[in-house]
Amino acid sequence: MNRMIRIAAAATLALSLSGPWGAAFAQAAFINGEVKKIDEGAGKITLKHGPAKSLGMDEPMTMVYRVKDPTLLKQVKVGDKVRFEAQEGDGGFTVTAIQKAK
Repeated sequence: MNRMIRIAAAATLALSLSGPWGAAFAQAAFINGEVKKIDEGAGKITLKHGPAKSLGMDEPMTMVYRVKDPTLLKQVKVGDKVRFEAQEGDGGFTVTAIQKAK
């Protein structure tokens, strides 16, 4: 019986994360930065940013990232303050979402 209760609790938690609470968790992964360079031809963006705990980076740095979707590069320009999400993969780090900071 305890196993069924644990399974039900896990399912409830998973469903709750997909609702409005899930959005709060997703926002926590955003990293603040500034666009330093855009290379549309290569599908890359150079970002200066603070610590990126979600990527295991404890220090501020400037890095070149690939972009998951090249249309993301059209949303920003050099000098823009941005918030972005990235993930680590086999080929390095990839920006999966980016938006101008408010």
